[in-house]
Amino acid sequence: MDLAEIDHRAFDRVAAAKLRGLESVLPRLSALADHGKLWYLVAAGLAVTGRPSLRRAATRGLIGIALASPVVNIVGKQIFRRRRPIIDNVPQVRLHRIPRSPSFPSGHTASAAAFAAGVAMESPRRAALPIAGLAAAVGFSRVYTGAHYPGDVLAGAASGLAAALVTRLIWPVSVPAEVVPLDRTVEEVTPSGEGVVIVVNGDGLVEEYLRGELPGAAFESSGELEDRLERAARKAKVLAVGGGDGTVGAGAAAALKHDLPLLVLPVGTLNHFSRSLGIETVSDALNAYRSGNLSRVDVGAVNGVPFLNNAGFGIYPDVVRRREKLERRWGKWPALAVSTVRALRHTAPVRTSIDGEGRRVWLAFVGNCAYGSHGTVPTTRGRLDDGLLDVRVVFARRRLGKPGAFAAVLTGSSRLGYAKWAAESLHVLPSADDLLVSHDGEIRGSTSPIVFDKHPKRLAVFVPAP
Repeated sequence: MDLAEIDHRAFDRVAAAKLRGLESVLPRLSALADHGKLWYLVAAGLAVTGRPSLRRAATRGLIGIALASPVVNIVGKQIFRRRRPIIDNVPQVRLHRIPRSPSFPSGHTASAAAFAAGVAMESPRRAALPIAGLAAAVGFSRVYTGAHYPGDVLAGAASGLAAALVTRLIWPVSVPAEVVPLDRTVEEVTPSGEGVVIVVNGDGLVEEYLRGELPGAAFESSGELEDRLERAARKAKVLAVGGGDGTVGAGAAAALKHDLPLLVLPVGTLNHFSRSLGIETVSDALNAYRSGNLSRVDVGAVNGVPFLNNAGFGIYPDVVRRREKLERRWGKWPALAVSTVRALRHTAPVRTSIDGEGRRVWLAFVGNCAYGSHGTVPTTRGRLDDGLLDVRVVFARRRLGKPGAFAAVLTGSSRLGYAKWAAESLHVLPSADDLLVSHDGEIRGSTSPIVFDKHPKRLAVFVPAP
């Protein structure tokens, strides 16, 4: 018995089956999945939740569909040109509009599998499993309604899974870093928040919500941010800071100065550090606080100023400033490309000495712990306590000029001047005294020399319960 005969017999068995309650449901599900409508609706539902992980999941799922659909429907079907099943044995009530295109592989199933697999890469199980079940139901409905043989569906599912995996080459998966909880929990943690002093930068609604959740906590709400953080740290047992990465970095400096545990409240635009901790919402932060779980993470420093994510110089501060304005709407990679072009337009490479070696530098990125991505675009970190700086530099090469620098930023090619290494410190002596340096999105001038170094496992932070 060959595979085609097995496929035909399996189709006949499904055609003869009568699943009570599903005779009208599955045909409607199959119709809803036409042209990806079902998955666009699911993606919209994930996006409106406001959770960054679910928005990323929706985006990755749609990218998977965009890759799988043309490969299956334009290339695969034209290569194999398999005829649709004979539907004499399929009850009339199930019959949906039978397409005239070739049968192998199933385009509906490819889109369903690509979307479900993409969602599973970015979202928690409670969101991924129902969507995976829905995708499986779509695949089965294609056989149940007489549109495809089971082999068509299996091939479509394999194609969709392959497309989802390809998305990882285009856009690395965002996963929290591995954080190791301390052996003890915080004795000062109370359900109502006594001993917690909260500083929220610029969001009154969040502050109002926190007053309801932690009625025993105190707030510092007036004055300049650094003054508020200093006042809060002097009287706190736990310092809670809400804002973007720059605000959280300033909060970390205050927590380090007064040897306090830090509770990170993600109310900024991008919140890279809190996402590395596995905290995506204020609710996640409160759950981490109530669990009492602490971890100690590394802190980077540039001339003594702490940073939690990364720092840099050359065109990097300008690229960061421009990219953050575009990233939320366009995504990281398109925003990076546009920002790099704009930053390169009116600039020249910086003449510096790096660890005693004179070089011309277009861009220098210094990460607090190793980032998993290749090239000069930071994505996620596997750990937050490796004791190292992740150094990535694009050196200027006379023959290549600005086009070569742009290509090196995007591709991370060593032939174009890109270099990467790990270090415990980095000493930079720029030829100009007014070199701009960025750290955690904040940009300021820095005195010469510039020293990047590490403080391993210095900062105690609340992390979600294992």
